[in-house]
Amino acid sequence: MTKSPLLALAALALAAPAAAQVKLNGAGATFPNIIYQDWILSYNKAHASVQLNYQSIGSGGGIRQFSDGTVDFGASDAPMTDSTIAAVQGNVLHIPTVLGGDVPTYYLPDVKETLRFTPDVIADIFLGKITKWSDARLASVNPGVKLPDLDIVVVHRSDGSGTTFIWTDYLSKVSPEWASRVGKGTSVNWPVGLGGKGNEGVAGQVKNTPGALGYVELA
Repeated sequence: MTKSPLLALAALALAAPAAAQVKLNGAGATFPNIIYQDWILSYNKAHASVQLNYQSIGSGGGIRQFSDGTVDFGASDAPMTDSTIAAVQGNVLHIPTVLGGDVPTYYLPDVKETLRFTPDVIADIFLGKITKWSDARLASVNPGVKLPDLDIVVVHRSDGSGTTFIWTDYLSKVSPEWASRVGKGTSVNWPVGLGGKGNEGVAGQVKNTPGALGYVELA
């Protein structure tokens, strides 16, 4: 599962005196935040006349702040829709910046082996049809692993999220039932689970909940 986060940039000319510092503020996807912060630190050191800032608030928040004109650029793992582009008079450029992957993440403190998941198993866990780690379908793809008789606690994003868009797009491709019941989007009506804000929030929920299973960006 791969994705290309997109940088939504207003087509605005920024004019400033040569000696003045130019400040550019951005906000949006948590998915690329780690590499964005590294890029920004390096760029700010090399170009003292330009100050870049980026807030990791989720794709939905990035699109909203960009549309409201409170930031100079927004980041989203899902492109802006035709209606959101029309709302800002089409003054948008979508620029691919990085490539990364969505991955499942889980917390089973007594299981030391790396677990395997098939597309249909992942889909049925998020549909609420597989509810125990000891389920026979999970055991069949993890031979030799002693899986606990523990409830699976699904964790998903609570905010508008490009990571969610990629995850649900994948589930829609591998599961006709998911496609018809839930579909894909930056926000969906989850059949089961707990919400966490940002990739950091999902990771934190999983880390602190034995039996939890969620999805995050690979980094």
